[in-house]
Amino acid sequence: MLVCNWMQPAPIMIGSDMLVSHANQLLTDHNLHGLPVVDDGKLRGLITRANCLRAAHFVARTQSPDEFEYFHNRLKVSDLMVRNPATVRATDTMESVLATGQSLQVGQFPVMDGDAVVGMISANEVFALAAHFLGAWERRSGVTLAEQPLVPGLFARIVEAVESVNGHMRAIYPIGSSEPDADGYPPDRRVVVRFHADRVADVITALESAGFTVVESVDAGEALHHPNHTSRGAH
Repeated sequence: MLVCNWMQPAPIMIGSDMLVSHANQLLTDHNLHGLPVVDDGKLRGLITRANCLRAAHFVARTQSPDEFEYFHNRLKVSDLMVRNPATVRATDTMESVLATGQSLQVGQFPVMDGDAVVGMISANEVFALAAHFLGAWERRSGVTLAEQPLVPGLFARIVEAVESVNGHMRAIYPIGSSEPDADGYPPDRRVVVRFHADRVADVITALESAGFTVVESVDAGEALHHPNHTSRGAH
């Protein structure tokens, strides 16, 4: 999965001399988390919604007419922007972007092609990616299996159990740390299983009969009528 296929292309770009109040309005109107600041075709910084909100809250707390006037009529993007922001390339993978974002504690990245800004990656795009992975629009049912080693044949056993009760497998996701344990072995991971089935209870029974421990489950049919319902709670 390449960034160029998930980014927000052709993002709104602003100059460093724009008023912060104007930039904040653009962020709000377009539901954006950040705007690249570009002068003369060069990326100079990044103005974020969080930065704008912090500045606005500061002005509100002071209750000073002078501070209010300065924020709305004189404070410029160059005074508030993040200079030399972290960036990603259009040819980077989404996996690397997520890892970099977590490492740097950064929630949005300008996307570069050479020296040109060609897109933005933010929480909006990450949520879209997660929704595609989890099949948010397909109303998939699913279970989460307890932590276990990812041994050869594991996924085949899961698929066999689901399909043995006429379930239709949609996806399998091992989740958890990727760091090896103290002995150098891959860590145990929980396994998220997504499927379509007439009776989720039958799938749970089949998985448990195959030796798996189900720690939580979601029935798409029940969730449709009870959005906050899960048939088993996570432990």
